[in-house]
Amino acid sequence: MSASSTQKVPVEERLFSLVLALLATETGLTKNEVLSTVQGYRQRFRVGGDNANLERQFERDKDDIRDLGVPLETVESPGQAGNNQNLRYRIPRGAYELPSDITFSAEETTLLNLAAMVWREGSLSGESRRAVMKLKGLGLVSDEPVLGYAPRLRVRDAAFEPLRAALERNAVVRFAYLKPGEEQARVRTVAPLALVQHQGRWHLHALEPDTQRTKTFLLRRIVSQVATTGATFPAPLVDQTKAALSELEEVWESHTAEIEVVPDSDAATRLHKRRGTETHANGVLRLHYSDANIFADELAGYGPEVLVLSPPVLRAAVRTRLLRTAAEHTDAREGVHRG
Repeated sequence: MSASSTQKVPVEERLFSLVLALLATETGLTKNEVLSTVQGYRQRFRVGGDNANLERQFERDKDDIRDLGVPLETVESPGQAGNNQNLRYRIPRGAYELPSDITFSAEETTLLNLAAMVWREGSLSGESRRAVMKLKGLGLVSDEPVLGYAPRLRVRDAAFEPLRAALERNAVVRFAYLKPGEEQARVRTVAPLALVQHQGRWHLHALEPDTQRTKTFLLRRIVSQVATTGATFPAPLVDQTKAALSELEEVWESHTAEIEVVPDSDAATRLHKRRGTETHANGVLRLHYSDANIFADELAGYGPEVLVLSPPVLRAAVRTRLLRTAAEHTDAREGVHRG
């Protein structure tokens, strides 16, 4: 096995490759076909061996790309209803295209395709580009640009690389962390134990040396450069990734919201496809979420298409955002009139 094939593939690159493969197929791919051929899985796939960890990774990745708004479908193979081993996965291109009433001029299309190409070339490794070329050679990838989905996959937060480097060296780090509702960031000194992605967002699972307590930090809330302190810590005896993901999953399970949505709206389409969504008889949606502030940002973006019924803390957070947006627009209009 070559050195390039044994290198660890970044998570966002694996997700990009998965989306690319599932968009390229009309009939869908089975789990075995995904694991054995798609960049990021095939490097660890064992023919005839135990791929249980890889299968669990695929299940988490499916949840992540759905949370990013990608309409991943599960299709039963013809004549094999109920056989979960032969389920096929695909992303219907028609459900993931821009609305028909949105069009671009030739000049705009050229610029957008150029931007998508720059994004793609800067994000994919040489190994992934070779994999895309191989798929094209097999007739599995269309010539249509990746403009519709490539930019929607989140890139790593700025803190990711220094934290990854510190994790490899067992180095204690220091950074400023701003929690929602606080006006001043607090400096945190921690021993990094694991970097994990949950619900499409990166988190740091770390130990506070002073309190000997483990805590999880959302990378997007780190508001300073990550600095090493010069101190090191003993490497954990077991991989902390599983424990970190388990804690985040428990938080996600424990937080639920009841929401009304306007039928056939963008909010209804996207929220219905979130993992764990339940629809009550009266049309009210019951959803899970990990962070009230992040979820409030998303819900406020739907405007009048969404009404939060519970919990009160989420309802208040969405209302605050909507009122702030309305006030900003009012100030802007008054400024134009005065000018």
